[in-house]
Amino acid sequence: MPPRVLTGIKPTGRPHVGNLLGAIRPALRLAEQGLEAMYFIADYHALTTVHDAKELAHLTREVAATWLALGLDTDKVVFYRQSDIPEIFELAWVFSCFTSKGWMNKAHAYKAIVDAKEAAGETDVDAGINMGIYGYPILMAADIVAFDVDLVPVGKDQVQHVEIARDIAQRINHVYGKDPLRLPQAKLEENSAIVPGLDGRKMSKSYDNTIPLFAPAKELKKIVNRIVTDSTPPEVPKDPDASTIYQIYRAVASQADTEAFAARFRAGIGWGDAKAALFEKLDTELGPARERYNALMADPVKIDALLAQGAAKARITARRTLDRVREALGVGR
Repeated sequence: MPPRVLTGIKPTGRPHVGNLLGAIRPALRLAEQGLEAMYFIADYHALTTVHDAKELAHLTREVAATWLALGLDTDKVVFYRQSDIPEIFELAWVFSCFTSKGWMNKAHAYKAIVDAKEAAGETDVDAGINMGIYGYPILMAADIVAFDVDLVPVGKDQVQHVEIARDIAQRINHVYGKDPLRLPQAKLEENSAIVPGLDGRKMSKSYDNTIPLFAPAKELKKIVNRIVTDSTPPEVPKDPDASTIYQIYRAVASQADTEAFAARFRAGIGWGDAKAALFEKLDTELGPARERYNALMADPVKIDALLAQGAAKARITARRTLDRVREALGVGR
């Protein structure tokens, strides 16, 4: 059997160009590398912050439609919704019983919130933090370990999640001496693309500087025109690598088109012309996928059916894992 690799996508906002280059394309390539790929939409993870039922359902389908429109083939990979796998949540409770509070105190997401509150001089650093946020790594560990995963592609800031999953699985294996759980390995994605946003910072929903992947052409043009530039005259040669416009263009264009665009910068180009060229390239490159995305979003029943089919496949493995764990624990005998 080829190594099994798993990628999770949290539905917390409108997918943007930074997601395409930093996460979606690298993840889709995994299925082309002889690996057994699994992709899931982490809708219960989103519940830590999204408490509107219609919004959560829409965001979940939006993520599914995005990945499908960009080429995810459900005949070749397993694609499912986290909430459709009840075994994950039973396993998460088991994991919580083998996880020390000290581990969770050191979890990056929780610690970052606490550090920010302390820096702001707040006395109650836990105010506004629900148990979902605090125990997030335990559910993530169950997401991974439930499926006998070998590899989990992550950036440097996410390695801790895989380490926690390994630690929990190792503790259970050690306590019961039966090794019911497979230990995952982090697959470090060091070269994932970082795309700048409208203001030059990393494109991120938290900075409100994103370019939505499937915005209609009219909206897309307006967004591109908001990219921050300086007052350099059009005729003055410009360094393409110092331009947000060029960096976004390079992220979606072919090498030949990118080199030609860079030459225009060095020869002198007006910012209006540069933005127009970027809009045309984005509209051309994303147009076909946008049509597929719109068709999928207009047919939510189809999206739900594809996710249900994936869940049926995924539950076979999750059930086997949980059965091994229950036998080791002496539960249900």
